[in-house]
Amino acid sequence: MSDNTHSHAGQCHCGAVRFEVTLRDGFTSVRRCNCSYCRMRGAVIVAAEAGGITFLQGEDRLTSYRFNSETARHFFCSHCGIATHLQRRSDPNLFGVNVACLDGVSPFDFADVPVMDGVNHPNDTGGPARRAGTLRFIAAESGA
Repeated sequence: MSDNTHSHAGQCHCGAVRFEVTLRDGFTSVRRCNCSYCRMRGAVIVAAEAGGITFLQGEDRLTSYRFNSETARHFFCSHCGIATHLQRRSDPNLFGVNVACLDGVSPFDFADVPVMDGVNHPNDTGGPARRAGTLRFIAAESGA
């Protein structure tokens, strides 16, 4: 992904929730997590400051889910179910925005996505954040 612009429009699948977001570090913060929830959800996220998301419509259509420590809040559209963003556990002043919800962006635009070790979260272990691995996307050759 070569476009590292910080400001993006986004929406859920059905369009009920529409927002604008200013990314903290463009796409340099792209990542996934291997905790039980994120592993099942499978989203690739990028970072935004807490005040970096402006809802243009449908904020009242968002539902949130919390589990375990109930610190992180995972937001999704109550109509289509698409996860739009989350409030991070490690820093509640940061949001993780689902790149698939950003106009013109796909999780498959990123060849290598770092996977953070949410199973052994720093808030649980007292240690530093740890990388669990890398998720790699290799596109099929044309005509394949």
